[in-house]
Amino acid sequence: MNPERLARIRLMLSLRQPDLTVCLEQVNKAHNIAAIMRTCDAVGIHEMHAVWPEELRENNRAAKGSHNWVKLNRHDSIQQAISVLKQQNMQILATNLSSRAVDFRDIDYTRPTAILFGAEKYGISTEALALADQDIIIPMVGMAQSLNVSVASALILYEAQRQRQQAGFYQRGCLLPENEQQRLLFEGGHPRLAAFCRSKSLEYPVIGEQGEILASEAWWLKLQLNPALWDEAHSPATPE
Repeated sequence: MNPERLARIRLMLSLRQPDLTVCLEQVNKAHNIAAIMRTCDAVGIHEMHAVWPEELRENNRAAKGSHNWVKLNRHDSIQQAISVLKQQNMQILATNLSSRAVDFRDIDYTRPTAILFGAEKYGISTEALALADQDIIIPMVGMAQSLNVSVASALILYEAQRQRQQAGFYQRGCLLPENEQQRLLFEGGHPRLAAFCRSKSLEYPVIGEQGEILASEAWWLKLQLNPALWDEAHSPATPE
């Protein structure tokens, strides 16, 4: 990994906002998912959540770009997803036109926050709305009553970024656990080796301060061998 690449990844890690996320409920168009993930990366979101439609559970190749930098957590139900988010003490905001909805700019996004976005055609389910803490809307004065889900997510997330920038949240330094920093340093700095490791279920090595790989000879040997030969390569020679 060259010094420029290492510096860029470390800077990205220092700006991540682990207490800001989005949750997609049955969003079913791959280009929308990809666009939302790209916006999440752009504003410093570390991980997002999704409840997949059936067709995406079978073919989840959507968003194969920013997925290298934004961790996607898949859930079997919206109830499960929101339960996980509430365990992290996040306020749950639902993008929904209702009598109790408030302008999205009136929300305090410096609090730990998860923003729910629903399916393109049907919006957020009644189950999710019942579990949300607050409905939010994007004011509109034209004939259209809603925006594309990826456009709506960008508007709301950049308001969250603006508030957090003013509050100094992007100057806090890296808040990610060390193992997550190491994962992203290896996957981002050595993508081909990371792919080999995943294909062989081989643990990632440690990345040093200069971006170097700190690994034993045994690890390098495993990287080169078929996993079926790992035990054989480390067994003592049989005496004649």
